[in-house]
Amino acid sequence: MKNYSVASLCMAALVVATTAPSLAAHSASDVASVAPKAHLTMAQAEAKALAVRHGKIVKKELEKEKGGSGLRYSFVIVVHGVTYEVGVDAVTGNVLQNIDEANDKD
Repeated sequence: MKNYSVASLCMAALVVATTAPSLAAHSASDVASVAPKAHLTMAQAEAKALAVRHGKIVKKELEKEKGGSGLRYSFVIVVHGVTYEVGVDAVTGNVLQNIDEANDKD
């Protein structure tokens, strides 16, 4: 039996957790009903997110969320083993969130 380090197991758990399907607070049909209000495409929002947090996007979604217009693209970005969440307003293109997920109380 191989002996795995705690860091290796934590990294594996992080990869599984961030690539699993999203359990957003709003249903897919709920988001789909307001998606036409988005002025930015996913690709445009992705470019904005990567401009403020250089790394690898491991999860992305369009969601209804408090703040800004209420419709945002949310990106989970890993940089040197640290996971960040970057939120881009789907209507205005403003970056609403750029935080280390380990320190996120939400």
